[in-house]
Amino acid sequence: MGPAAPGESHRHPDAAPGRHLEVIAPGVAVWLGQGGFGRPNAAVVVDHDGLTVVDTLMVASQWSPFAAAVEAIGRPVRRVVLTSSHIPFVGGTSCFVAAGFYGTETASELLDLPPNVAGYRRLVPALAHEFDDELRTRPISHLVDRDALLTDAVVVRVTGGQSAENLVVDLPGAGVLLAGAMASFGTTPLSFDGDPARWAAELYALASVERIVVPGHGPIGGSEDLLVLADYLDACAAGHIPPGPWDGWQDRQFDEINLERAAMLADGDLRPPPSLLRLLGLH
Repeated sequence: MGPAAPGESHRHPDAAPGRHLEVIAPGVAVWLGQGGFGRPNAAVVVDHDGLTVVDTLMVASQWSPFAAAVEAIGRPVRRVVLTSSHIPFVGGTSCFVAAGFYGTETASELLDLPPNVAGYRRLVPALAHEFDDELRTRPISHLVDRDALLTDAVVVRVTGGQSAENLVVDLPGAGVLLAGAMASFGTTPLSFDGDPARWAAELYALASVERIVVPGHGPIGGSEDLLVLADYLDACAAGHIPPGPWDGWQDRQFDEINLERAAMLADGDLRPPPSLLRLLGLH
């Protein structure tokens, strides 16, 4: 996939409608997962030496066609950047065996633990049959602890709030931010192990530069969408979600978890929210 006009699609021959790489800027293509939690997005960037993949989707019905479309570009995958350790972003890591894996120390520590397959099945019941008992993810091979120029086109930035540490991928030359786990547009974010107040503050900072924003969940947006998401998370931190632009979002069952997590953090309680444990059938 060489340089192409924004909006041009790069389809794998076997891709179903809506299941293809869509070029949004020269050398930048995205795979959009059609919406809510469990339907994540991923991206690929063409660089001088090959490809940089950003996140790897959740289950085989997602990552298999994505990996096939990436392979069809005809360039080697040199790097995979993981914006979080959460399963929507790391499920397909095993598809990219020859790549270096870039992530934060938090992501590395969590990916070294056995995956909670039973928990994933409860969290995303519509996809429960796709979580294999033998699910394994690739470990981080390259720790990222500060903002860094990864290639001529790719800048990785350390942020957080969705989890203790996150990455985003900034493409200054293309005017694109691959926000990954740090952004959910049109669907409710999930902050069961994050910090809604910090997440909001980080989003306000990211929104200070106007650009195309590709979220980890939901449609492509811009800096104004980051501000709406930050306002929602600020409301969670304040303990009350008023009516607002989020009224029509998907996955509003996560409101309770986000509110409870923020309240517990304010009291210095770092345990998982009981509302999450109830959702997982563990409480």
